[in-house]
Amino acid sequence: MPVGVVIRRSPGVTRWAKWNWTVSGLLPAAQPADWRLLRTEDGVSEYHAATLPLELHRAEAEAYMQALTTNPPCLYVILRDSDEGTFPLEVTLITASPFEAQDYADSGEELVEKVAMPTGLVAWLREFTLAHFHEEEFKKRRRDKKDIGASEDGIGDPRIAQLTDVYRSPALAKKGRLQ
Repeated sequence: MPVGVVIRRSPGVTRWAKWNWTVSGLLPAAQPADWRLLRTEDGVSEYHAATLPLELHRAEAEAYMQALTTNPPCLYVILRDSDEGTFPLEVTLITASPFEAQDYADSGEELVEKVAMPTGLVAWLREFTLAHFHEEEFKKRRRDKKDIGASEDGIGDPRIAQLTDVYRSPALAKKGRLQ
């Protein structure tokens, strides 16, 4: 589904940043756009920056279920710095997977914005997720069949010939196990 990204430009609050750029909204089923001005009011401008496809994959149904359980349900917009053009940001990706968004955030090269999902997208994502999500049942890990209760007489290994071993048990020497 094509989703449009609305980015708000407001005056910066510090002397080091002239503008503050944030993702302010999403437009489901939007037409293609390239930084089209939507409105301007008191020095604050909103742009329809880009329209990207929101792709859903059956293998990520668990991640989508996680996204739907947040309050409110959110999508994640991935932005990169851009040297080309008059705008400093490039919209790279829109995803519903919080796991994928975290991977982009961990790299440190991209800016990840969490945006509340419009109601129509919530219903569409919920329908897809419920059709493909299968909760894995918990399987308890079993221990190996080793005898963990055996008594160990000392720490040193009697098979290794040594002149002295402070960890070797004297009981092993008495039993004739030492060479």
